[in-house]
Amino acid sequence: MEEFRAVQGSPDQGHRDLDGVIILGGPKLILDRAEHAKDLEEKDIIVVQTKTGRLGMYLLGQALFSRELMRAFNPRTVMSVAVCEWDDAALRPLAEKYGIEVVCYGDSAT
Repeated sequence: MEEFRAVQGSPDQGHRDLDGVIILGGPKLILDRAEHAKDLEEKDIIVVQTKTGRLGMYLLGQALFSRELMRAFNPRTVMSVAVCEWDDAALRPLAEKYGIEVVCYGDSAT
């Protein structure tokens, strides 16, 4: 599901959209988030957040808190992946410490 709305906006909170949610073992197609949000219960899911450029604190914060927001949908497991162009030697260990997988598509070694 692309641009998955994890939190609806209201007068006292902003809406929170995630770049993507993948249901492991689910169909290999893009699902409508509004129609399939209920399908996340007791499923293994991956939350995807992505930014251009180097791995940064903004992207890591999104990856960390997106995972926590998705717990409200009662999945069996939630993995979080941060996708960016280039790695960062100072931030990669922090991502790993908090269980966030980092995928860098601009790095030839990654």
